[in-house]
Amino acid sequence: MIEIFDDIRSLYQFKAPCPELKDHIEFFSETSAEATARFIDAEEFTVRLFPSYTPTIWINLGSPYRIKNGKQNKHIPRKTDILVLRDTTLERHNLITDHIFTVKFHPLGFESIFGFSQAKIGSDMVNVSEIIDPAILKKLKNMAGLEDRIVFLENWFIEKLHKNLRNQHDLRGIRLALDNHFQSGLEMKNYEIADQLCVSEKTFYRHFKNSMGTNPKTYFSITRARTALTAYKKDKSAFSPYDFGYYDFGHFSKDVVKFTGSLLSGF
Repeated sequence: MIEIFDDIRSLYQFKAPCPELKDHIEFFSETSAEATARFIDAEEFTVRLFPSYTPTIWINLGSPYRIKNGKQNKHIPRKTDILVLRDTTLERHNLITDHIFTVKFHPLGFESIFGFSQAKIGSDMVNVSEIIDPAILKKLKNMAGLEDRIVFLENWFIEKLHKNLRNQHDLRGIRLALDNHFQSGLEMKNYEIADQLCVSEKTFYRHFKNSMGTNPKTYFSITRARTALTAYKKDKSAFSPYDFGYYDFGHFSKDVVKFTGSLLSGF
């Protein structure tokens, strides 16, 4: 299954975070065994996810799996939980008995809660036990289901968020830059964003890279390609590349290749 092109969400139960965490966490989810059995007619299957720079925690409640993260190809044992930045295309090779509890953060949301930059994750696959106490992970895994796990984690995240208020203030400028760029139709230039933030372009570039784990050009290019490709897949007849700042359809197609690694026609 391939993100955007296939309905990957059909395999999982999803839940939005509480209002206090909505600016920091995109969603919680957990594998639905019933849905997986209904949609997957094989003992093994693959899920491909494109770059997004959204830190993601995968708590393993089921079988071991294999993950390809850029050039890294690792076996993840049954009891191992990982954190990834999603700075490159990921492929998870799963057994039909796969069972994953997911916490997907918004860009900068991870730092707001945990107090250190998502840039430090980089292209690594970090063992979650390095950032969450193993006793908390054990309690989380022993809970009855998705709802109980979410309530437990939300309370823990909110407590950490309140202790990390100073760091949230430091991220305000980068959050504003992300919002302004999106509201501009994905067309604002770096110098325009820097002017709005009343800083030099060089200072904006440095702060952005230190917070996000990539430079503004790369991040905004990925965001534009992801947003445009999602709109194209949803309704090809209504899609216009000009709405996303592309010169023409050929410009959009080249960006898709850069984003997905494949020709648009290949999907």
